[in-house]
Amino acid sequence: MRIAIVGGVERAEPELTRIAHALGHDLEYHPGHMGGRGAQGLRRMIERCELVVIVTDVNSHTAVQVAKREARASSRQVRIVRKCSSAFLRALATELPRAS
Repeated sequence: MRIAIVGGVERAEPELTRIAHALGHDLEYHPGHMGGRGAQGLRRMIERCELVVIVTDVNSHTAVQVAKREARASSRQVRIVRKCSSAFLRALATELPRAS
C-alpha cells in the first residue's frame, strides 16, 4: 500500500520510509510547507496514495486543512494523529495489505 504522511518531524522521514519498505509498503512524505508549490505537491501526493496520515502536532494549520479536504475529495483513507513515531508506523503498517 502507498502511504502518505503529511507533517511531522522532517528528520524522521528516512527512518519512517525504511520501516514502511521493510513491511512491504511505499511511503511518501510531505513536510507541510505550503509556500510555493507546497499545496500542489500535497494534492498530487494524496492522489497517488491510498492512505493519508495527517500529523497535527508538527504541521501547519493550512496543510492539515488541505490534506483533509483533498483526501476526502479523492476518497482516500485518513488517519489523523497528533504524532507519527516509528512505533506507530510499524503498528499501522503491519495491519495494512502490502503494496502490489
